[in-house]
Amino acid sequence: MKRLLKLPKNKLLIGIVAGAAFALGGREAVEYTSQDSFCELCHVHPHATESWKLSTHYRNPSGVIAHCVDCHLPPGGVAYLYHKARLGGRDVYGKLFRDVSAIDWEERSKLEHALDYTFEAGCLKCHHDLFPPGLSERGKTNHREYQKDPGAKPCIKCHLHVGHFHKGDQFGQTEKKPGQKVFTESAAVEGFDNYTERIPGTDVAFEMVAIPGGTFLMGSPESEADRRPDEGPVHPVKLSGFWIGKTEVTWEEYEAFYAATGSKGRSSDTSAMTDVDAVTGPTPPWGNPGQGWGREKRPAITMSHHAAMTYCAWLSRVTGKKYRLPTEAEWEYACRGGTKGAFFFDPEKAGEKPFAFYEKNSDEKTHPPSAAVPNPFGLLNMAGNVCEFCLDRYDEKAYSGLPEGVPIVDPRGPEKGNERVIRGGSFLCGLSELRSAARDYTRHDEWVMTDPQMPKSVWWYSDCTDVGFRVVCEKAKKGSK
Repeated sequence: MKRLLKLPKNKLLIGIVAGAAFALGGREAVEYTSQDSFCELCHVHPHATESWKLSTHYRNPSGVIAHCVDCHLPPGGVAYLYHKARLGGRDVYGKLFRDVSAIDWEERSKLEHALDYTFEAGCLKCHHDLFPPGLSERGKTNHREYQKDPGAKPCIKCHLHVGHFHKGDQFGQTEKKPGQKVFTESAAVEGFDNYTERIPGTDVAFEMVAIPGGTFLMGSPESEADRRPDEGPVHPVKLSGFWIGKTEVTWEEYEAFYAATGSKGRSSDTSAMTDVDAVTGPTPPWGNPGQGWGREKRPAITMSHHAAMTYCAWLSRVTGKKYRLPTEAEWEYACRGGTKGAFFFDPEKAGEKPFAFYEKNSDEKTHPPSAAVPNPFGLLNMAGNVCEFCLDRYDEKAYSGLPEGVPIVDPRGPEKGNERVIRGGSFLCGLSELRSAARDYTRHDEWVMTDPQMPKSVWWYSDCTDVGFRVVCEKAKKGSK
């Protein structure tokens, strides 16, 4: 220190200026190399910028843009510089020496890899409030669990695909395969047997199961564990025979509908549900409706109840049959498959055999139906995978006031009500929600809370990812063509 004080004043001044210049230059260099445009220079992912601009981190109701370094570097300090050098060096190496066309980008997008280049501290820097207005009940539950043990469940465990929308998985852009067989007519059904429906003009087919008519006890007794008040009282119901989808409507089936009607889907008019000759399909979804898990044979999700009803109207028109959503009674009857207990399977073995995909075995995502074990009627995923829309309007007292001991014939639920019944548990649900009599309902306003469009879409739920549907086909009445 004494030697420094003996320096001539001009040399001391030069040293201070040089040190300041170096510091300022270093800061300018860091800021310059942290711009999105600089990241694009070396980043070898083919659609990084494009998919980011299609995501909710670029365009959202708040107008706030999350930049590359906000997610892919920790906020400030030595850690920022260290990971900037580490990840930047990797990108430069890839740019110069790797064959980027040989990189499996889908594999690199999985959670275990994303944890290496996405930082929890970056998420929390912007998302200070984990319980913002409009957060769903499920979101509140998950965030409370996160607060208990943040390291056990990082943000991207649930929000893996919010930063980049993958163009390669873009909805409605499925390309036809060479030699693809296209059906020219729907299935011909002569008797009351199982059949495979074919959607004309596509290569898409799905199985329908004949469910014989009969009488059963609907609802749950007061003695049933986890029973809720809206599940009773137990009452007899008599149903006519019907066909029901062996699986939930898949993305293949729903995308056939979108391809045929979506180009016209710019209307919120609900008349399409009654005038099947003028079916107007859905508008494009906001983001990736498949959540990045894959589509094809997986159950279609995030569409609204209105969209599901419109799909049924379109399917009826193109096949010449009468398709619709199942009534709540039909759904429970089909789910039980002749069983009378709380579950159609042994709940003690729910984790051993996939009768249902729920919170214990789903890995928090949907699964293709081929992975499931059928119920007694041969139906797949009736109790889990995704919850399912029903035709009925919801009323918590719908079972009250019914005549005792007298079977209700082919009920269709209350005439009024804003919400609709949903049945069956989902990949997010606990075991108690897989019970055959368990009831739930749509929450329309809550499920479109973060939809940035004005007016909000009538076709898609922005805040619900675990509800789908399966279809019922009515038996033709005697004397009808």
